[in-house]
Amino acid sequence: MDEIVAILDEDNHVTGSAPRSVMRRDNLRHAATGVLVRNPAGDIYVHRRTETKDVFPACYDFSAGGVIAAGEDPDDAVVRELAEELGISGTDLVKLPEGDYADESTNYHAYLYTCVWDGPVTHQPEEVSWGAWMSPEELVRRLDEWPFVPDTTALLGPYVRSLVDAPSGPA
Repeated sequence: MDEIVAILDEDNHVTGSAPRSVMRRDNLRHAATGVLVRNPAGDIYVHRRTETKDVFPACYDFSAGGVIAAGEDPDDAVVRELAEELGISGTDLVKLPEGDYADESTNYHAYLYTCVWDGPVTHQPEEVSWGAWMSPEELVRRLDEWPFVPDTTALLGPYVRSLVDAPSGPA
């Protein structure tokens, strides 16, 4: 069944809705969530998308999330997506600044979050084919070597780089 997605204008007001397949086909502006998952040591969870994903298949990603359904609140959507994609639930989510991303494959307003998770990660087999924890330093190096999704790289890449560039605490 094709989920129904809210369609947004440039000011992020809902102007209508469309089936997800139409939203993808016509690259209609919509809303999505993304959450950067860290462990208590500060590592970031990186995963590889399956080859069957509708956008950016087989690319690496360091954000879990997805399209917000019509009528769904972003704070509810991020909880749903995090549980579906990585099996993570019951963690405190911290909002990050929102952002916008558009290219020839997708066009959306992003509700961004981060969290700390110290439990198991369980991949949704239809969406995630591999995953591992990486230090921010290793992730920044991999951004130049591996095929990462361009939207997460644009939206959360500067945040990850700031973690590497941040001055260390007292010695």
